[in-house]
Amino acid sequence: MRVRGRARAGVAAALSVTVLLAGCDDGPPTTSRLSDWERCEAPAGATAPGSGWRCATLDVPLDYTQPDGETIGIALIRRTATEKSERIGSMLFNFGGPGGSGVGILPRAAASYEELNTRYDLVGFDPRGVAASAGVRCRDDEEQETSYREVDMTPDTAAEEAAFIADATDFGAGCARLSPAVLPHVGTSNAARDMDAIRAALGDRKLSYFGISYGTELGGTYAHLFPENVGRVVLDAVVDPTANAVGHARNQATGFQRALENYFRDRGQDPAEGTRRTAHLLERIDENPLPTSSGRELNESLAVTGIVTPLYSRSGWPALTAALEEAGSEGRGDRLLALADSYNGRDGDGHYDTRNHSQRAISCADAKARPTAAEARALLPEFRTISPVFGPFLAWDTAGWCAGWPVEGEHDTPEASAPGSAPVLVIGTTGDPATPYEGARRMAKELGEGVGVMLTNKGEGHGSYGESTCVTSVVDAYFLRGEVPADGRTCS
Repeated sequence: MRVRGRARAGVAAALSVTVLLAGCDDGPPTTSRLSDWERCEAPAGATAPGSGWRCATLDVPLDYTQPDGETIGIALIRRTATEKSERIGSMLFNFGGPGGSGVGILPRAAASYEELNTRYDLVGFDPRGVAASAGVRCRDDEEQETSYREVDMTPDTAAEEAAFIADATDFGAGCARLSPAVLPHVGTSNAARDMDAIRAALGDRKLSYFGISYGTELGGTYAHLFPENVGRVVLDAVVDPTANAVGHARNQATGFQRALENYFRDRGQDPAEGTRRTAHLLERIDENPLPTSSGRELNESLAVTGIVTPLYSRSGWPALTAALEEAGSEGRGDRLLALADSYNGRDGDGHYDTRNHSQRAISCADAKARPTAAEARALLPEFRTISPVFGPFLAWDTAGWCAGWPVEGEHDTPEASAPGSAPVLVIGTTGDPATPYEGARRMAKELGEGVGVMLTNKGEGHGSYGESTCVTSVVDAYFLRGEVPADGRTCS
């Protein structure tokens, strides 16, 4: 789930803590330096977090194969445990993306983790290439606006297809031009190594970690690289570690279509008929974009994004109803455009955040696959069958996401096997649209027998902690008392 917000960590002039850790699996020791914890500065256009929060920066190698070379600063934020005498240690969070700013998100989300905060210091971080940790930037606001307005993300003609691929290639070239030093080093495996540096700098013998969405891929990678350092780890809304670029797109087409059908059922409507009407609405918008009160038009690509956004959570379903009714009955696109702007990180002044920049940079640094336009075109019949609403968009996305990317990807699929690790709690929600339930089962299997502990949540939405009372109680017992649930338990 995309969340707007960017924070800049306070940096002390004097470096106070030096930590030695293993930089790579078999690499030489690396020296990392943690600044003093200071009052957090307010990010641009926002307010600083409350007085209980402190920020710092951890310097780590830009390139872990050159541990004595150039460094990069990883921005951190922390609120200490409220019951000092019962403190267990630190708990590190990653809320997903990739590209989400933990420094920005954690203070806003902390109310959901008050029980865990009694015995853990809550710690958020901006992964390398994100926000205050040398955040990747690829375009200015005007270029981003032009792309969303003029580029058809489901091209129907040779000219639209050429423009689509050219725009994607130009995006990557912009990343290379504006963020050349960090771009080759923002992959998930390096972020996992940074996490181990954070663990050591915080003085924790084992890592306690809460990963959500992409944060589960990061957590699985950490467990693979550092199984001996895994403490209590929870992975919620799990990315399928066995899926490549096409597999992820197929999974999401399946997941969002499933969520859309559940949405129609909840409103007493026939899912097939609701899907047909929605697909027809998108066809009409493709031919004739809808007007809005701002003067901007709602095109098909923005409309699909606007429909996707409220499907992430059941609480968003009423907003989807209002938006579809406005578009279908009134022929206006204000509500769908507002939802799309929220997803795309655009504020009322036309300024875009850089989360999409970081997300693409990290994803493309990870994945070797570079599907062509012809390969995406060949996927269309299958993807339309899976989802007439989301399938075409996601099929074309396989070719557009990393087209002409200037950095080679690291792997076909991420490695998550973690022999020797402590148990890792893996949570899958049956109605999760963005990371479908089946991926959680595959993650538990990939982690290995005795490591991956599967917990099923029968429900809707992307993420279950704080949404399901049952899941929340199981996770709290695991983190606070070390109670590992039976593998295969179900919450409903």
